[in-house]
Amino acid sequence: MNQGILSVEEALAQLLSGAQPLAEIEEISTLHATGRVLARAQRSEINVPPLDNTSMDGYAVRAAECASGETRLSVSQRIPAGTIPKPLTVGTAARIFTGAPIPPGADAVVMQELCAAEGDAVVVRHKPKSGDWIRRVGEDIRAGGQILEAGIKLRPQDTGLAASVGIAVLPVLRRLKVAVFFTGDELVMPGEPLPPGAIYNSNRFTVTAMLEQLGCQVSDFGIIPDSLASTRDALRRAALESDLIITSGGVSVGEEDHVKPAVEAEGRLQLWKIAIKPGKPLAFGSIGREGQSGRPGSAAFIGLPGNPVSAFVTLAILVRPFILRAQGVTQIRPIAFPLRADFDWAKPDSRREYLRARLNASGGLELYPNQSSAVLTSTVWGDGLVDNPPKLAIKRGDMVTFLPFAALFR
Repeated sequence: MNQGILSVEEALAQLLSGAQPLAEIEEISTLHATGRVLARAQRSEINVPPLDNTSMDGYAVRAAECASGETRLSVSQRIPAGTIPKPLTVGTAARIFTGAPIPPGADAVVMQELCAAEGDAVVVRHKPKSGDWIRRVGEDIRAGGQILEAGIKLRPQDTGLAASVGIAVLPVLRRLKVAVFFTGDELVMPGEPLPPGAIYNSNRFTVTAMLEQLGCQVSDFGIIPDSLASTRDALRRAALESDLIITSGGVSVGEEDHVKPAVEAEGRLQLWKIAIKPGKPLAFGSIGREGQSGRPGSAAFIGLPGNPVSAFVTLAILVRPFILRAQGVTQIRPIAFPLRADFDWAKPDSRREYLRARLNASGGLELYPNQSSAVLTSTVWGDGLVDNPPKLAIKRGDMVTFLPFAALFR
């Protein structure tokens, strides 16, 4: 590896060392907490279920009274969910419905399909065992037990679990404030005329949407002209209101690439060359706020490359963990699967490669034929990325590491 070029692991370590977790906590309705990061672990104050109850519609009985497999019992009570039953009279059964409490004295439930109702009686055509179809008190959750740990990004099932034990409000960390802008005089927005030499600004849409999926509060500063003065002004304005500034383009060394010198003038730059393909140019640093407002400190800065797939991949692989760490998320490693390669990759790069691939009907991975950093189509066609170490050729049938897109943006 050339001196001055960092490996993905080295770059990620430096990025994470600069991620300052948020401290501000908001109390919000559990109904609206999905997608937020839980600030404090949550415990249940109740048992779930609160009483022994039935998991099946049927009849509550004493198992010993039904040992013959053909037992006729009078039905002494009817127990819908939400009611409190009376003790079960000896020699009787209770009609019971899913979720209803088990009457004292009963020790089994026989599903209704194994019974025959005959007026005020029931014939139990089964030999139940004690405990059949009964959910015991606290079987799911014990009072005082932890149900959710701090530092998780709340999913629908997490907020549902909180609601199931009566938690109406959850403490969450505030959203990470991210400012974005995009450099390049060649950029125009969809809907505008496309002059010769111009391109539509796809990165503005991709990057902003990816950040919003990660739970960020995004401020879009738009397209910034290719000049040092304009770039420095955008950085200063963005730092005032944001925790993190992300740009796309202008982090290389060309005469029209102004992001790197602008960051160095307004703050500090730590790294900007990484052995990753696609996405070699990436800048990381900070922009100071001193003298600009009453808000102290600085905003973190990450400069993405301008090529659309390079921006997509570097955000997924490097920026995502930084954002999750800053949001207070404890588990930041993406889900990865070993899958079979149904392709050959005979000419690997000296850099760590992230190849666009998708699952096929036989459970293997197909590779998009054009892996250029400018071919955004590959990210739409694919299901995820093959994480290929430097200089490693892949033969059809080899096992490779697959990072699904669905796991990279949540």
